[in-house]
Amino acid sequence: MLSLPTWKCPVWTLNASLVNTSSPEFTEEWQKRIRELQGAIMVASCVQMLVGFSGLIGFLMRFIGPLTIAPTISLVALPLFDSAGNDAGIHWGIAAMTIFLIVLFSQYLKNIAVPVPVYGRGKKCHTSKFYLFQVFPVLLALCVSWLLCFVLTVTNALPSAPAAYGYLARTDTKGDVLSQAPWFRFPYPGQWGLPTISLAGVFGIVAGVISSMVESIGDYYACARLVGAPPPPKHAINRGIGIEGLGCLLAGAWGTGNGTTSYSENVGALGITRVRFCASSCTRCLPFWPKLERGGRGEVGVSQLTLCSRDPSEERPKGATDTRM
Repeated sequence: MLSLPTWKCPVWTLNASLVNTSSPEFTEEWQKRIRELQGAIMVASCVQMLVGFSGLIGFLMRFIGPLTIAPTISLVALPLFDSAGNDAGIHWGIAAMTIFLIVLFSQYLKNIAVPVPVYGRGKKCHTSKFYLFQVFPVLLALCVSWLLCFVLTVTNALPSAPAAYGYLARTDTKGDVLSQAPWFRFPYPGQWGLPTISLAGVFGIVAGVISSMVESIGDYYACARLVGAPPPPKHAINRGIGIEGLGCLLAGAWGTGNGTTSYSENVGALGITRVRFCASSCTRCLPFWPKLERGGRGEVGVSQLTLCSRDPSEERPKGATDTRM
């Protein structure tokens, strides 16, 4: 929607280092776009809730399969190439190093355990093995890249002229953001003003909502398969799509500028880390499987979650740890 000529950012706002972000003119420029997004997201979320809670998505499941989901997810990612290319083009060397580190940590160092200090009731202070590179490959790569940029900034290896190539890779280009931000801020509905609605914006967000629903269905099935659960029934998919629509409605009301949906990267994290919450018997792993227990006086209120990891070559999970609440 923001790629339309009406909502393209003015030329004078493109260079963030030359803009006074606290000026009323700049504030109005981005807030009116947020208000337009708010109205479009809230209307489109009503469509998603109608499709989910009415059971229509369950009826359409007969037409949604792998040949429908795969092209949809691919088409959703295609528009991101421009943004990724523009952001990586700030400094291709730093971008290439970040990609290399992500691949290195997630694919080649994932089985290396890092000893970390742990305190327990039985063993007191001792060290335990933690697969750091397997759990935080992206975060570690970003931290290493940022530290390198910080060193290059302190040593003035990166150019200090705003128009020079690689200037935006410096870590001090937006150093005043933290100093200007308030210490505490409480968001509330309508914080950017009254949301506005346009037909073009609504149809654009509805198209994104449709592709999001198709992608979410694929995420539900992929997550169930990774954790060893049976395929989700139609009524569960209906509720999931409906709740996602409700989340989009709340996000639009609060003015976050985006909707809510199932996160495909988290589904991939299940396959990488092989860690999930499962039933105490560890015979069937589910994302959250509460076990209700009855106390001596008849109270029912104790739930049990078991954290366990399963080797891909083994049928039964290992390393189960009970957590009682």
